[in-house]
Amino acid sequence: MKTTAPVVGSPRAHDSAAKHVDGEALYLDDMAEPSGLLHAFVGLSRVAHARFTTPDLSAVAASPGVVAVLTARDVPGVNDVGPSFPGDPIFADGLVEYHGQSIFAVAAETLEQARQAAALARIDYDVLRPVLDIDEALAAGSFVLPTQVMRRGDAAAGLARAAHRLQGRLTIGGQDHFYLEGQIAMAIPGEDDDMHVFSSTQHPTEVQHLTARALAIADHNVVCEARRLGGAFGGKESQASQIAVIAALLAARTRRPVKLRLDRDDDMMLTGKRHDFRTDWDVGFDDTGRIEGITFELASRCGISPDLSGAINDRAMFHSDNAYFLGNATITSHRCKTNMVSATAFRGFGGPQGMMGIEAVMDAIARHLQLDPLEVRKRNLYGGEGRDETHYGMQIENFPVPAIIRQLEASSGYAARRREIAAFNANSPWSKRGIALTPVKFGISFTLLRMNQAGALVHVYTDGSVMLNHGGIEMGQGLFVKVAQIVADTFGIPLDRVKNTATSTDKVPNTSPTAASSGTDLNGHAAHNAAAIICARLAAVVAVEFGVDEQAIEFRDGQVIGGEQALPFATVVRMAYNQRVQLSATGFYRTPKIHYDPATHRGRPFLYFACGAAVAEVEVDTLTGEYRLHRVDIVHDCGRSLNPAVDRGQIEGGFVQGMGWLTTEELVWDAEGRLRTHAPSTYKIPSCGDVPTAFNVDFFDDVEDADGAVHKSKAVGEPPLMLGIAVFQALQDAVCNACPGAVPRLDAPATPERVLMTIESCRA
Repeated sequence: MKTTAPVVGSPRAHDSAAKHVDGEALYLDDMAEPSGLLHAFVGLSRVAHARFTTPDLSAVAASPGVVAVLTARDVPGVNDVGPSFPGDPIFADGLVEYHGQSIFAVAAETLEQARQAAALARIDYDVLRPVLDIDEALAAGSFVLPTQVMRRGDAAAGLARAAHRLQGRLTIGGQDHFYLEGQIAMAIPGEDDDMHVFSSTQHPTEVQHLTARALAIADHNVVCEARRLGGAFGGKESQASQIAVIAALLAARTRRPVKLRLDRDDDMMLTGKRHDFRTDWDVGFDDTGRIEGITFELASRCGISPDLSGAINDRAMFHSDNAYFLGNATITSHRCKTNMVSATAFRGFGGPQGMMGIEAVMDAIARHLQLDPLEVRKRNLYGGEGRDETHYGMQIENFPVPAIIRQLEASSGYAARRREIAAFNANSPWSKRGIALTPVKFGISFTLLRMNQAGALVHVYTDGSVMLNHGGIEMGQGLFVKVAQIVADTFGIPLDRVKNTATSTDKVPNTSPTAASSGTDLNGHAAHNAAAIICARLAAVVAVEFGVDEQAIEFRDGQVIGGEQALPFATVVRMAYNQRVQLSATGFYRTPKIHYDPATHRGRPFLYFACGAAVAEVEVDTLTGEYRLHRVDIVHDCGRSLNPAVDRGQIEGGFVQGMGWLTTEELVWDAEGRLRTHAPSTYKIPSCGDVPTAFNVDFFDDVEDADGAVHKSKAVGEPPLMLGIAVFQALQDAVCNACPGAVPRLDAPATPERVLMTIESCRA
């Protein structure tokens, strides 16, 4: 019998790759516009904190082409789109709390008419003093959620008995998602209060529920649909809801379709970003550099509302160990309220900020003891009896980081390159090089238990073709092709016989967001389970035909095989149809084993950890602060990769995004709370020129089976972002090499200006 290449585990093109290149991939703004479509524009606050009376929108309403104008008082249901807690009004109602907050929306025949009309609004503000930074918020006791504390052992005793003790502070900037496709939604009203919402969202179910709540209708009246997103990175997990709800409110008022598409400036001002952090640490350690006691005080700038800050800051606490055993630790987390747009989900979801603190500690210990920072890192890794439990009580199993580091040390030539860099620096007065190797251990699962579930719908048609639908969102990361590979493998058919369809709440209900790196694990399992149900039905048909036991039936190579007999898959499907066997099934999956008690901060919040490590080498011009990333080497554990081509792309892209967060992407607000970096002219994401020519990515050789992950694969969406920490630590190494005898504090993002100022502080 002819066999075909395996579907799962082989490098396959992204399901829309060709369409991305030739422009055939339809994004929301490419859809044919329905007859009578109106265009919306949102009126934003021009102050950061103020009270205001009812705005004068008479000129707006009278402007040419305007069909409707809405404020908070026109919302028939709940004027709030907070994803977990209230505090995110659709429209400000008498109080604005950040510059760029929405106050009203206008719908007009054209976008330009809506834009021009919105500019005619008159709003009288009674300006209040804003709280704009973490220090102010801490001093004022301004928090969106209560402070949390995690403890393991006795940190105070560990600090007291340690031979060495250091304290430090690190500030870590935020990051804009800068997705290529901005926030956009289109709402089409139907009969009986029905509303069909097309949304660029990572969480269609949330859009459905919040739209229904705002319109004061039942959830079943609203369908939310999304075929593909032009990037998201967490920025469309909760933030897309407000855009969709405003479009739906205007559509319900006018009984006409409405599209709301934010331009880049308004998008960056109106929507949330990665939390910036201030991390204070106090560490005690022995003569070898091994930590004996540590405290972290984390404070994040959350903006005006909780949004997702509770879970994000919890994850920062979970990941304050990164890959290191903390036997005696106290981690305190303050969730600060400030008069800025609410910070929100971003790739890594607090984990990167938590890891930055412990990596700063490792570097400081090494400088103090005059050791290679990598040696200090290795001495503090999890491993061995009594050093295999996290500070929140989760047992570490199958921990691959030491082996990953060994593989990376060898493949990158780390030791030899460190000696070469020392020789270069000794003979180079103005240029200094630095190198760093940093690990990543990232927990995979939503820390909110109910999110760890997924559904799928699979149809098999009588020609043997398969239609697949699930709750996951394709936003460029290759989720759809991976889940299709799983389904094709289950049926034993070629990948091109499986068709992905748009994610829609009327096909698979009550879905979780595509986030937390769980998209493939959750939806892949659910889709496999649906396909397996149909396979069992087909097997029952073939078992009778072949006269064999159902358990002996195999699905592979486009055939259904029983003993020495085989039939084409499509033939078996037709046989089943003729016998009135159902060829459609729903599948469901819930992540096993996980549990967590937020009251005690103990449990197993993650099913498993995804791990990796990176080496980065940089060269800094000490006269200007400019630097060049010469080389990057990565080893990452993808488990038994479902699609090595897609996974490699995720590793490379995630690394570059992490590098951008820590080097060039600087968010700047002025003293009045206005975001000054709200366009590509002032906000610098990495470009092709920032990627090193020597960029080596390898998969971890000695794969351990991931506990419960689909096909023994491991999640690869978020973890690679934290590999970018190696670039920051390499810059820290170069700065220290430029400042012999000193350990200057370098904050993130390490822009050339900040690098130069840090070096100059040593020369003063």
